[in-house]
Amino acid sequence: MPIVPHLRFIGMSAGLAVVAATALAHHGWSEYDADKPLTLTGTIAASGYTQPHGHVELKTADRTWHVVLAPPSRMESRGLPKEALAAGGQATVYGYPHRTKAGELRAERITVKDKTTELR
Repeated sequence: MPIVPHLRFIGMSAGLAVVAATALAHHGWSEYDADKPLTLTGTIAASGYTQPHGHVELKTADRTWHVVLAPPSRMESRGLPKEALAAGGQATVYGYPHRTKAGELRAERITVKDKTTELR
């Protein structure tokens, strides 16, 4: 009988390790510089409406930016369906550049076809 508490402890420890690993794999918002906001306008080259965050590859005049969006469920509930992020469409995003990854931006809001969606 004394083995059962040990098995529970081992099971709980394994579960916590999985949660911790998942949290570490997810990027922190502190990695983005809120002191240097940018507004980018360009053409959507590609997009993903996937977990944990959607994204667009936004081709501007000088480069293609990887723009991190909100989770799909939030975008959908705020009126930004997957179809709105189709390649070839125009978009304007306001957000914060990544501190160490040049060309990555965390979007606070996105405007597509004159409709602005708050993402945070």
